[in-house]
Amino acid sequence: MRGVLIWHPTSPGSDRSVVDVDNRAEVREFLISRRAKITPQLAGLPDVGTRRVPGLRRGEVAALAGVSVEYYSKLERGALAGVSASVLNAIARALQLDDAERTHLFDLAHAADGTSAFLRPRRRTTKRWSPRPSLQWALDAITNGPAIVRNGRMDLLATNHLGRAMHSSLYDGDPDGQQPNFARYTFLDDDSHSFYPDWDLAADICVAVLRTEAGRDPQDTGFHDLVGELSTRSEDFRRRWSSYNVRLHGAGTKRFHHHVVGDLILSYESLDMAAEPGLNLTLYSAEPGSPTAHGLALLASWAATENLAPKRSVTATGIQGT
Repeated sequence: MRGVLIWHPTSPGSDRSVVDVDNRAEVREFLISRRAKITPQLAGLPDVGTRRVPGLRRGEVAALAGVSVEYYSKLERGALAGVSASVLNAIARALQLDDAERTHLFDLAHAADGTSAFLRPRRRTTKRWSPRPSLQWALDAITNGPAIVRNGRMDLLATNHLGRAMHSSLYDGDPDGQQPNFARYTFLDDDSHSFYPDWDLAADICVAVLRTEAGRDPQDTGFHDLVGELSTRSEDFRRRWSSYNVRLHGAGTKRFHHHVVGDLILSYESLDMAAEPGLNLTLYSAEPGSPTAHGLALLASWAATENLAPKRSVTATGIQGT
């Protein structure tokens, strides 16, 4: 299936790892998709001749980047191993990549070099992961807005009391005890269409975050399993996954509709956790005195009556750490 990243065991006697094969496919499709978005007009080039595919020709990208057509064609076939930072920057400028896309290109290059695991060390264990007491204390100390911790696979790992209450439908959607996962909830749970009033935007962001993670850690088997599951079960996911869009998810505003307190418009700030590489802390807040601030107060009261307790541990296969 084109555009779907699925894990397979390395074939006996193969002289290239499956990681390498997957990386080359990722590089190829990403560069082709970015090239298709740049018109000659955007690049300041004359539009000469009939174009069989959208966007720039390989030769035009090569000229803009200051490399030969042969060399750029080699890169677009997926051969990023050993490419210098100056060449990557030149390609990024030629394709007019934004910050997220440029970062993704460098992540793919690190993966091709085999340095991504060194740059982002990970632990892979089947033990139950629990937030350190001090981390949970810090989360619980945040009382005026939801706070959550997730990994690159979009597993919901820890929350404060309001975070647990706000995402109650996420937990309710896992009757078999499977750890809550934002991507699985978005594409496989019908309740997500109510929870996210701007569902298409939420779905776009979700897949872009996952695609970004794919470039950072091509060896995460849990990630491959998740993408394979979503690709098999959701046409909406497959279509978005094949677009190769990426995103740096740092700050912004989101709309939610909670089944108890109604509409919430929340600002968010997402922070990488230095003590837990690969994990992300997201803090939500409401404008003081706004209807959403009132809604959060109602949510806190409801959570207290329902005795919702944040889950303290989840399976940590593929969780990143020191």
